[in-house]
Amino acid sequence: MEVKIGIQSVPRELIVETDTPAEEIERNLSAALENGGGNSVFALQVTKGGKVLVPADKIAYVEFGGPESRRVGFGNIV
Repeated sequence: MEVKIGIQSVPRELIVETDTPAEEIERNLSAALENGGGNSVFALQVTKGGKVLVPADKIAYVEFGGPESRRVGFGNIV
């Protein structure tokens, strides 16, 4: 699933591919935001290994959805 993270004062969004279920992402984000204090970190597992860590107090938005199939070829042009 593709996850887009908007970070305050950063013009581009962070785009991450992950296998983490949407419910777990939402739980982890809520927990990081509730801790507050500027010390909490939102962690997200990356599909190819590793983690992305973002300071929770700097997150502007998180956008995620179900898996989307990629359309390839000229047959998809309308």
